Amino acid sequence: ENSLQKTSYSYTIEPGDIFNSPYALNLSSFSKLIKRLQATHPEASRDQIVEAIQQVRKNNKGMLCGLAISTIEERTSVIL
Repeated sequence: ENSLQKTSYSYTIEPGDIFNSPYALNLSSFSKLIKRLQATHPEASRDQIVEAIQQVRKNNKGMLCGLAISTIEERTSVIL
């Protein structure tokens, strides 16, 4: 019998674990984004940048998917 079984997943997002979610950036994109934001905002620490990216995700209904990297960068810059 071929039947599809629905599976439910629960994800907990911890500070600094921004890319451990199905709704987040992959590691390569995340690293590039951090580097670009560090260049744009040298006064901000890496932790501050990560917190700002998390705020962007929170403001976007808990997801980053569907947002262009440039959009995430712009929205993060506003927060920083």
